[in-house]
Amino acid sequence: MRALDQDFPLDIWISFSKFFEQYRNYLKSDNELLKDRAIRVLKIAEEYPELEEGIRSEERVQELLPQIKMVLEDSFAQILQSNEIKIATIPFNNNVLQSSERYKNIIKAAGKDFEPEIKNLDEDHYFIMGCSIILKSYYGYSIDFRRPFFYDIPDENGITRHYRIMYNADFIEIIKTDDARDITKEDVAELLDNFDNVEVWKEKFPPNSWIFKGIVLANMFDVTTDVSLSDFKTSLIKYDKTQGDFVDSFQAIFRAIFNLHEIKVGFSNYNPEEEVLEKVPLRNIDSYILFNRYSDRCDTALCGGTNYYLFEKSTYFAISDVKRYQKSTPEEKMYANLIEQNINSAILAPIKSEGKMLGILEIVSPNVHELNSINANKLQDVMPYLVDSVLRSKSKAENELELIIQQECTSIHPSVHWKFRQEAKQFMRSMLEGTPTSFKEVVFDNVYPLYGQIDIKGSSEARNFAIQKDLVLQLKGIAKVLNKVIESDPLPIYEQLNYRTNRYINSITEQLQVDSEQKIVNFIKKEITPLFKHLKKKNSELNILIEQYEDVLDKNIKTVYKHRKAYDDSVMLINKKMAALLDQKQDEAQGMYPHYFERFKTDGVEHNMYIGESITKQNSFNKVYLYNLRLWQLQVMCEMENAYYQMKTDLPVALDVASMVLVFNASLSVRFRMDEKRFDVDGTYNARYEVVKKRVDKSKIKGTDQRITEKGKLVIVYSQSSDEREYIKYINFLQSKNYLEEEIEVVEIENLQGVTGLKALRVNILYHKKEDNKEFYTYEDLMKELN
Repeated sequence: MRALDQDFPLDIWISFSKFFEQYRNYLKSDNELLKDRAIRVLKIAEEYPELEEGIRSEERVQELLPQIKMVLEDSFAQILQSNEIKIATIPFNNNVLQSSERYKNIIKAAGKDFEPEIKNLDEDHYFIMGCSIILKSYYGYSIDFRRPFFYDIPDENGITRHYRIMYNADFIEIIKTDDARDITKEDVAELLDNFDNVEVWKEKFPPNSWIFKGIVLANMFDVTTDVSLSDFKTSLIKYDKTQGDFVDSFQAIFRAIFNLHEIKVGFSNYNPEEEVLEKVPLRNIDSYILFNRYSDRCDTALCGGTNYYLFEKSTYFAISDVKRYQKSTPEEKMYANLIEQNINSAILAPIKSEGKMLGILEIVSPNVHELNSINANKLQDVMPYLVDSVLRSKSKAENELELIIQQECTSIHPSVHWKFRQEAKQFMRSMLEGTPTSFKEVVFDNVYPLYGQIDIKGSSEARNFAIQKDLVLQLKGIAKVLNKVIESDPLPIYEQLNYRTNRYINSITEQLQVDSEQKIVNFIKKEITPLFKHLKKKNSELNILIEQYEDVLDKNIKTVYKHRKAYDDSVMLINKKMAALLDQKQDEAQGMYPHYFERFKTDGVEHNMYIGESITKQNSFNKVYLYNLRLWQLQVMCEMENAYYQMKTDLPVALDVASMVLVFNASLSVRFRMDEKRFDVDGTYNARYEVVKKRVDKSKIKGTDQRITEKGKLVIVYSQSSDEREYIKYINFLQSKNYLEEEIEVVEIENLQGVTGLKALRVNILYHKKEDNKEFYTYEDLMKELN
């Protein structure tokens, strides 16, 4: 008889010979009942000798089931039928010869077509387990191949219950056939090293080469709570917030632990800084306490009793009947929220560590009394693991927050992160050795710098113009109110204030002085605002007029912020667009060859790059990578210009930009300044590079009043003739790609403080419209097209 429809080393013979041997011994017993029972069983053995010799046909087994049940009757005592979960079977098989009533009821509740399967036994391990029976029963090797086996069987509510199977092999014998191989110590040694190689086992134990004669008795034990707790621990360890099915499996585990198929599980985070409860920021984890709010204070989200039990006594709070509790404390909104969610019983348990509240576990049910203070005690086995998980989760969240802060505020670029890790490890070793030292400064020698910027042209003038218009608008609003006041109450003081207001309007209309804004703000704050507050109470007509004036003011800064906001929004949009494009292109450039990169947002976007052997940590640098990065930089500057002018018409304030690249011929050293949390050039000579960076974009063409940077042009500043020749090659290539116009302008730059001999290449950028990438325009042509 085949055990299953797959290979097995044993040929299965159903036999009760071991039973009959035992009953023959009972014939000598002084117990008359036992002796009488033995006579009856042995009579069956005489009438059906095949039950002792062995049956190989499944059909014949079915025919002899009445006799088999009589032989097994002592093994399935009637008094234990409703208590024991027991079956008589063959190894690792679903072919049940006899079973207890409780087992039958469990299978019946699982459904008509349900057939139990051992959940943790695959085909290969099934074969190896058969071999292990032979090694132990026939050869006597004390090799422990045993492992726990489980049936997963759903109950009438659909909750999967777990049953551990314990096999009794006292009633079997293993018989060697002529097809079986002799197993030597060397064979056993080889098998010990090849547990997962089933082919080795099949070589030593050919399929069906041994005979299994007998049956096994299997007792099953409901270990749902133990398995669920184990699954619970595993789920918490493996928890991945990107997996959408985590909450479902988590909920299924709690349903099995409580044996309640309708309960749901939620969670509320506790924020100790603000003393509020917050939803977990994952869309598949609910908070039934908070319901439709993201956060709430503990004293309003929870009732008084809940607060006391969770925070003061540090124990669970069970609500067996939500509506009854709601009637007794109708002012508490927690119960109303639960009822609105069709929750009629609940258990709220604090998740605490070392006296600190981490959050609240929420178990809820739509059924009254289903959750209560009695079954709440089951949480005692769960909470320690949940606390550990929440601590890990909070620690991970804090690390992620710190990572975001570092990335957004004090980012260490990935290309140099290895160096910081190296120094950090050295720092930690020093601390452990008891020789504290300061964090060593990080220096990269012999690297080549690249610098570029796309700057908003005339940003100072545009900002001043916006300030001027806002101030005039506000002052005119003030004058309007004062004129109305003078009509009804012509006091000299009102006329004097009106005179000063109009004088301010005239002065800033002609020219906005450096201190004009502050003078006007102080005038409004100290004299106008208190007066208007007084006048609002005095006259209802003035009250309406003053409120109209105040409606124009920004709610936060209490001044007109219309034109300045338009300017600030325009700068913000420009910077955001340019920075996003530069970051995207920079990711591609890192793939070409790793280098350090940083960018800054000011009135425009500027960037620094450093490339060299000391940054890459590999012996792979060649100047070709520097040349490639220089060409890449020019191309990206042209693309950023195009991206800007395609968005220009959508800006609140129409501004222009100008692009510049600075070429530094020699390599230099850069040092990370710990106090400023940024890289800077190292050494006196190298400082010349920083001086040029800060001043050159404001410089003029030698002998003229014309700035070297100009809208519509890409400007390349350099000092060596070799740089000029190199960059003209790049320009020629970009001209062939329709990035730049044909004409190249070479100009000398006026002397800067301590820096002389600078030159610049200037070349017109070609633009294209969004909808037409084939047509290219100069800046002037583009302006005509856009306007």
